[in-house]
Amino acid sequence: MKDMIEHMESINRLMARYGVKFGIYKNGEFHEQLFPFDPLPRVITHKEFAYLEKGLSQRVDALNCFLSDVYGDKKIIKDGVIPEDFIFSSKGYLPQCEGMRPPKGIYSHISGIDLVQAKGGTWYILEDNLRIPSGASYPMIARELTRQASPRTFMRNHVSDNRNYAGMLKEVMENVSTGGIHVVLTPGRYNAAFFEHSYLAERSGAVLAMPQDLYVEGNRLYYRQYQGKQQQVGAVYRRISDEYLDPLCFEPESLIGVPGLMDVYRSGNVALINAPGNGVADDKGIYYFVPHMVKYYLGEEAILKNAPTYLAFYEQDRKYILDKLSQLVVKDVSEAGGYGVVFGRDLTKDELEKMRHTIEKEPRRFIAQEVIDFIDLDIVEGDGGVPRKADLRAFVLSGRTTRVWPSGLTRFSRNPDSFVVNSSQGGGFKDTWVLSQ
Repeated sequence: MKDMIEHMESINRLMARYGVKFGIYKNGEFHEQLFPFDPLPRVITHKEFAYLEKGLSQRVDALNCFLSDVYGDKKIIKDGVIPEDFIFSSKGYLPQCEGMRPPKGIYSHISGIDLVQAKGGTWYILEDNLRIPSGASYPMIARELTRQASPRTFMRNHVSDNRNYAGMLKEVMENVSTGGIHVVLTPGRYNAAFFEHSYLAERSGAVLAMPQDLYVEGNRLYYRQYQGKQQQVGAVYRRISDEYLDPLCFEPESLIGVPGLMDVYRSGNVALINAPGNGVADDKGIYYFVPHMVKYYLGEEAILKNAPTYLAFYEQDRKYILDKLSQLVVKDVSEAGGYGVVFGRDLTKDELEKMRHTIEKEPRRFIAQEVIDFIDLDIVEGDGGVPRKADLRAFVLSGRTTRVWPSGLTRFSRNPDSFVVNSSQGGGFKDTWVLSQ
């Protein structure tokens, strides 16, 4: 690890040179900044990863079953496992996707599952990200640059090679492609994750496409080349939110969508990665029911646990939330990126009363969770190391089989008093070493 620390400055300079950045909109303005990298990796043993791999694959398989069901026969609703109005009131549920079955029946091809490890060693799932989860490119390029700066480090340690992510992504696209080229669809340079879009396109051999590069003709999707030629598109790894994807189907004022794209998709003539409508499965309220989905669809007990969670939607849970509000963390189900997360212990008496009133008025909008005292990981600060809270985003890819990438994005808080690790909240990231033996 000494080699890694010695090369920390040179690695971060290389990241700046490569443009390893993320952007956020704040107060109507776009701000772009480097994503701070810490050289001390998170290390996961071979045995521990095997356990995580089994639990993550199980969870994503159940979520894919749920998406197929909820836009199809809706058996889980008919059997009373999840309340009907709870699903249909989710902002992620899209009635436009009713009856649509994606190629090979796969809805979430790339799932970003956020976990934390409690100090007792137990892993808990915090969130399921099934729309357009980002972050895989950061540990990929971090590993690439640290290998260049300190090759001896990887010669001396049995670390699983994480350079296979691009190959895994390519296999997923090939598995569902309807014939033609593969594209990574980006809204453009000012998107928060534009670096990732371009990096993954290059590594996977896909074409990086702007919305204006694609058009629909004869119920097929084509990529417009500058020489006037056209190529049919068989798979689109889209990095555009559902509501902006097709102005003829969703938001009519969208300038970053492809008109007619959803008709081509509905006809089975193109694969969209991930499928539109997935947001209903990563709704923070639906998260409560995922262990029930595992049991319902797979006939198994969930291997990985949810954080202890309460739904304000249920009267009994709501009473508990209101009584214990100062001890819980409350999450707004419609928010993301660390926004809408409130720790009751940080609120004043008046703020607690205001929050109670809001929860009583809009119970579907909130979940509450017990505060998990998850582990700290050391980060380099000054001449030494300091502990900071850290989570893990694991990437699960669903193609011919469901596979967990032997790496992941470890995010940490740079604030010693904060449990929020998101980059949009000022966090940094680490490489994640999965030991091969």
